[in-house]
Amino acid sequence: MPPAPGERPAPRAGAAPLPPEAPRRPQQPPTPHTRPQPQQPPRTAPSRRPVGSVDLTPQPGAGRPLYFGQPAAFDDRTTQLRPVPARSKPRIAAVAACLVLGFGLIGGAVTGSWLTGEADGAPGAERVYAAAGQAWHNEKVDTLFPPVLKGDGAGPGGADRVWTRIAVAPDTNCRSALDPLLRKALQPVGCERLLRATYTDATRSHLTTVGMLFTKADAASMGALRTRFTEEGLDRRDDLMPRPYAKKGTVAAGFGDEQRASWTVSILTDAPVVVYAVSGFADGREVSEPEPAAEAMKSGATSAPAQSGLGHEAKGLADRVERTLRKTVTAATEKPS
Repeated sequence: MPPAPGERPAPRAGAAPLPPEAPRRPQQPPTPHTRPQPQQPPRTAPSRRPVGSVDLTPQPGAGRPLYFGQPAAFDDRTTQLRPVPARSKPRIAAVAACLVLGFGLIGGAVTGSWLTGEADGAPGAERVYAAAGQAWHNEKVDTLFPPVLKGDGAGPGGADRVWTRIAVAPDTNCRSALDPLLRKALQPVGCERLLRATYTDATRSHLTTVGMLFTKADAASMGALRTRFTEEGLDRRDDLMPRPYAKKGTVAAGFGDEQRASWTVSILTDAPVVVYAVSGFADGREVSEPEPAAEAMKSGATSAPAQSGLGHEAKGLADRVERTLRKTVTAATEKPS
C-alpha cells in the first residue's frame, strides 16, 4: 500500500535505515527582494497665511536699499540663496571690483553730462530752454517770422499751402495785445515779450496772425499751465481767443476781433513760449460763430471756418512758426562758443 500523505515510505528490504526526520518548519511566503527605505522625519504641514490677509509684521532687513539680485528681506515666501563655497570668494571679489569700477566710470560720465548740460554732443535741455527764452531779442525778425512759409500738406485734404508775411508788429508787452481774460489765464507764467506777424495765403482770401509770447516761467510751470489748458478746455473757449494784428495800408487793415473765425493755442514745455494763431477772411466779413482749429479740421465739419479751411490756416501756420523757433534755437546752441 502506498504511504499515507505526510508519512515516510517504508525502507526497502536490505536498505540502510533512514535517519530520523527533522522537525518541519511552518511554510512562509517568499520574501520579495526590496531595497531598504531610509527613514524620513515626520512631515509637518507648512503654516499658511489666511487668504486675503496682509502681514504687517516688520521683516528682517526692512528699510535697507534693494540691491541687484538681492531681496530687501527674507521670509517664508522668498527663496534664500545657498552659501557660496569658500573657493569662490576670490572670483566674487574680482567680479565685485569690476562692477564697482564700471559703475564708477558710468556715474562719472553721467555726472559730467549733468554738470555740462550736454550728452553725446547734443545741447542740454536746460541750455536749449534758456536760449529759447532769449530768442526774441537775439534772432532776426526774418528768422522767427520768415517772409514766406511753406505748408506742404497743411491744407484741407492734404493740400499744400504757401503763406506770405504782410505785416510785423513791434515787440510789445501783453497788456495791450491780448484780451484781458486770456491775459489772466496766462498770468501764472508771466509775460516777457510778445511778437506777432500777419500772413495771407496764396489767394489773398485768408488772413492769419501768428504770435509768440515769451514767458518768465520755468519748464515745470509751463507744463502745469499746459495741463490746465488741456484739462479745462481753455484752448477751446472763444472768450479766450487771441486777437489779430491789423496794419493799415495792407490787406489786413480790416482784420479785427469781429473777423476772427478760427484759432489755436499751443503752450510749449521745452521752451518758455506760447505759440498761437488766429485766422479770418480777408474781405472783412464778420464771423458770428468762430470755431477752434481742432474742431474745424475734423472730417465732416460743416461750419463756415471748417468749410473755408480757416482751421487748417491757423493750425498750419502755428505749427510752422513753432518748428522754425525750435530749429533756430537748436542751431544757435550747437554753435561752438
